Amino acid sequence: MITFKEAFEKVIDHRLDLGAEKVKLIDSLNRVLAEDVLADRDFPPFDRATKDGIAIQFSSMLENGHAYTIEGVAAAGVAQQTLNDTNHCLEVMTGAVVPKHCDTVIMYEHITIKDNKVTINEIVTKGQNIHYKGSDEKAGAVVLSKGIKITPAEIGVLASVGKSVVKVKVNPNICTIATGNELVEVDQLPEPHQIRKSNMLTIEAALLNSKIPSNSLHLLDDKESIKTALEKALIKNDVLLLSGGVSKGKFDFIPDVMESLGVEKVFHRVAQRPGKPFWFGVHAKLKTMVFSFPGNPVSTFANYHLYFLPWLYASWGIQIENLYIKLGVPLKIVPPLTRIIHVKTELKEGVVWGAPVIENGSGDLTSLTKADGFVCLEPKENTYEVGEVVRFVKTR
Repeated sequence: MITFKEAFEKVIDHRLDLGAEKVKLIDSLNRVLAEDVLADRDFPPFDRATKDGIAIQFSSMLENGHAYTIEGVAAAGVAQQTLNDTNHCLEVMTGAVVPKHCDTVIMYEHITIKDNKVTINEIVTKGQNIHYKGSDEKAGAVVLSKGIKITPAEIGVLASVGKSVVKVKVNPNICTIATGNELVEVDQLPEPHQIRKSNMLTIEAALLNSKIPSNSLHLLDDKESIKTALEKALIKNDVLLLSGGVSKGKFDFIPDVMESLGVEKVFHRVAQRPGKPFWFGVHAKLKTMVFSFPGNPVSTFANYHLYFLPWLYASWGIQIENLYIKLGVPLKIVPPLTRIIHVKTELKEGVVWGAPVIENGSGDLTSLTKADGFVCLEPKENTYEVGEVVRFVKTR
């Protein structure tokens, strides 16, 4: 049995490089950018009016004072207009190119218009209400760096530089695998000795949150049929995520079957609770990664967030942001087990506090709906005190 820290480091050390692929812009949402994206022109590409109003040459105010004749209208989406008489003005709309010979825009709210004449009612500053060409980014500048997660904000930037096709990191082919004779389909009425397949559906949903599709298997407690199914799954997938079959029961066949199929064990059993029987390995030739979690719902859910997601992000070349909270209650963590405790958080005066959720063991799936995430506390002699800052793994 190894420590939580050792197990985590071994998992991260076995990251995969799955390469990159090109997808349509809208399909890149929630994917990981695999290229630096450059500005294809200055941003903004012209001096842009930021208010509806009039455009003037500021120096003309020395002669005109605050009275101007309207010469025309400069609308958004048309070529640059020219102010022919610098003692006049042009009406200008938000988003329009600032007219030639103009260097200042005054909003309608600060002027009075009567009989095509304008009176300025407020103090004017030269250059006001203009978004200058190239003031955001110059042509050729890196506007998005590879290795970031593409959110709706990045979609807008990609669209603005003409990236209709985007290079992204390849998602691994993942198979989620539930084991056990006691499992039945969600739409079935279970017998008293049966339960519905909720565990791996939770993980499939978590994967879809990251826009990663997966396929699924249900393995009955028969060693030969398990071996046949896993042999095919190892060939077809980059990652297997299993739940159950790794403890010390008479029907926990997964470790032996994996060894017989050429999957090299990296470790089995971690000094943590929940999730002590966690088994992790990699196929010697296929390089398929195998995360075999204990079958209890909280164990599977916790290990997915504590091990698999950091591994996936490391394989993509990005790092999950570390979050921290303050403990709202004292906690005593007795050696040798690291404790994974799901907590409910609360924001008080700008500080996030967390307290354990009342639960009934690692089989209590409903307790996860009351938690915002996990804290992972190493054993130590002294009590974790109220207000102590600890790392927080967000799950919702």
